[in-house]
Amino acid sequence: MTFVPAPRSSVSDHVFGQLRDAIVSGRHAPGDPLPGERELATAFAVNRHAVREALRRLQQLGLLRVSQGGVTRVLDWRVHAGLDLALSLAQSGDVLPVEHLVRDMLEMRACVGVDAARRCAVRAPAAVRRVVVDTVEGFAALAPDLSAMAEANIALWRHIVTGSGNTAYLLSFNSLVAGALAVGEVPPARRAAELLDVAGHRRLAAAIAEGRGDDAATEAHTLLTASLTSPTG
Repeated sequence: MTFVPAPRSSVSDHVFGQLRDAIVSGRHAPGDPLPGERELATAFAVNRHAVREALRRLQQLGLLRVSQGGVTRVLDWRVHAGLDLALSLAQSGDVLPVEHLVRDMLEMRACVGVDAARRCAVRAPAAVRRVVVDTVEGFAALAPDLSAMAEANIALWRHIVTGSGNTAYLLSFNSLVAGALAVGEVPPARRAAELLDVAGHRRLAAAIAEGRGDDAATEAHTLLTASLTSPTG
């Protein structure tokens, strides 16, 4: 087993990243034992504390389990890992053995957003629906600055998802935004068809303001799938 010695600036992050990538890329199969802390510390040229911290984070992601006798074994990420794994891999060169990780996350974002828009139109109080309309106008005023529009778009969808009254949707949205995968790390140019559709955003806001749930869902679907169907997506 060969590892690259860790840079001194973030030794635990370095160990964590290399072990994570080795596991999710399949170089270590489910059930395989990892070397002990002492051996890993020697391989990475770090202290055991850095190794211990990296292993703790990998356990939290659902990639490792300490078995009886203290042996640390690899888990199958397809069974045990959650959304946090995808977010952790956002800047790791798409090491996850899935061809289109960003596409998959955008599809998830679209699924949540469409239903959140529908429920926001039906459930949100009038004051929240007015905020959506006002936020869209602020968003529209930023055109054609894609970077600024992308940032404002996050604020808009936070209002919509919060207005949906669905806590699970809100937590999913927070994960996507915090991980900067579905909205931040995707280049704004890739989402130009969505972001520059100011008329579509205004139709979405109007449908929400007027309580037209099905129309809000339709407009949200058009917007959120634009980057998936456009030539640059």
